[in-house]
Amino acid sequence: MDVHGTVAEGFEPVRAAFARNFRTLGDRGAAVAVYRDGRRVVDLWAGVRDVDGTEPWERGTAQVVRSATKGVAAAVLLLLHQRGELDLDAPVGHHWPEFKAHGKERVLVRHVLNHRAGLPALDHPLTLREAADPLRSAEALAAQPPAWEPGTDHGYHALTYGWLLDALVRRVTGRGSGEWIASEIAGPLGLDLWVGLPDARAHRVGRVGPVEQPGVLRARPKRAVADAYADPASLTRRAFAAITPFPDQNDPAFRAAVLPAANGIATADGLARFYASLIGPVDGVRLLDPATVHLARAEESAGPDRVLVVGTRFGLGYMLHGGASPFLGPGSFGHPGRGGSLGFADPETGVAFGYVTNGLRRTVTADPRAQALIRAVRHVVG
Repeated sequence: MDVHGTVAEGFEPVRAAFARNFRTLGDRGAAVAVYRDGRRVVDLWAGVRDVDGTEPWERGTAQVVRSATKGVAAAVLLLLHQRGELDLDAPVGHHWPEFKAHGKERVLVRHVLNHRAGLPALDHPLTLREAADPLRSAEALAAQPPAWEPGTDHGYHALTYGWLLDALVRRVTGRGSGEWIASEIAGPLGLDLWVGLPDARAHRVGRVGPVEQPGVLRARPKRAVADAYADPASLTRRAFAAITPFPDQNDPAFRAAVLPAANGIATADGLARFYASLIGPVDGVRLLDPATVHLARAEESAGPDRVLVVGTRFGLGYMLHGGASPFLGPGSFGHPGRGGSLGFADPETGVAFGYVTNGLRRTVTADPRAQALIRAVRHVVG
């Protein structure tokens, strides 16, 4: 496998690990980027742009990153808080009166970010067309009773996270979250990153699809996890089925929709550069100040997750380093995308990381390919 791109002196182990991912872990097409102290030190890509094709991956090839979108979307609410436009401890219903039905008047803005709102699933799932309609998705959430008393426990809001966040952004700013990300985050930083893919950028995006690790028996999940995913009535299955049927991720209608929990499209550099700007300046642009970074990565939720079943840790909109989702070190924060993609930042080392792939595995959090790259980065930076 020919690996293209560059690494700074000392980061050669990352190139070696990236090449091994294709030889031993089944990658078909992927890219990885690493920034340190605002400077890009790794920029690599290899394979094919389409998981089922032969056209080569090029510099600037982008892919659907699924839930890695959540980390980008979280920055919208954090920036509004940082600018004094949004109080994290205010009730969501203060901005969205219809939402207060069924005891949801106790849902705070921070509960949207830390997965404690009690709304991971819908009694009446949405179609893709309904999910892409901000009025319809907001109506569905306003009508939904919480699955537990808001604020008392946590469970991963796999899809509803995006609708909750978008509804808040629209009511506070008058703009949708996709538009806000484009103008206030991606634009100033020059990111190849979109939530709601413009037609003019569709040619940049490869096709994704399932892959298996070759020559290795797939690890069996714990019985409780397997049972949760197998049971159509479980909160786990219902959370991931909030859009039913789940759309083809290569469908132009899916890619063009604004689903801030699930359908961001990015290059590896776009993800890494975004996270670099959260913890320091990148070409003179820094998104979050140190106080807001402290808020983002302070533990808000920890322990058994009502949806993912395993133990998870969340700050405000970001997964935190832990057994379910290992990052670079204890202070790291970021977000994986189901199937493989990952972005995170580690303020202690100044490292920001982005990995995107077109080969989707069954992993929800700790994908072996991203973990191999993280180990290589850790070896370099200590």
